Amino acid sequence: MDWSIPGTTLTAQRENADGIQEQLAAMFLAGGLTLSQVAAVSGLEPYTVQNWVKRGFLPPPRNKRYDMEQLCRILNMNILRGTMPLEQIVRLMSYLNGDLADESDDLVDDTMLYIFFVRLAARARYIGGDKNWDDALLHVTQDYPEKVPGAREKLTKVLKVMLTVWCANCLKAQAEDLIAKL
Repeated sequence: MDWSIPGTTLTAQRENADGIQEQLAAMFLAGGLTLSQVAAVSGLEPYTVQNWVKRGFLPPPRNKRYDMEQLCRILNMNILRGTMPLEQIVRLMSYLNGDLADESDDLVDDTMLYIFFVRLAARARYIGGDKNWDDALLHVTQDYPEKVPGAREKLTKVLKVMLTVWCANCLKAQAEDLIAKL
């Protein structure tokens, strides 16, 4: 069954969510993505991405090209922005990875955070409560190599917040559709 890949305008088979990393990597075979390509993939206006770069939430493109890690940071932020203020998004990302401008202190890079989240979101319709969410979180992060003690716990907390916000965004969109049909 086709579903919208979280944070993007792209669709894919929900059952193939574990292959999302390969799908993303294929977009970068010719090098990085231009701002217009990033905007097309994310559904964001180019000025939004430029604003995030200007405010230090995102490293600037290299040679006017965005790499996969930058795209994934944009997609992670895009997933959250529907119901979470930008300041809280930055706080959440900083909780996991410290200074957003310094990748050397990251517990998990933005690409892997996005991959973990997509795998979790693909399972979201099958998980009903906190216990099931915890089981799903363990499943999707089982290959995470913990860099420092406690990193897995931080990653799990961030993914749980992301899943909750994403579910809230889905419900918000559903409510807006229902209201439009009144």
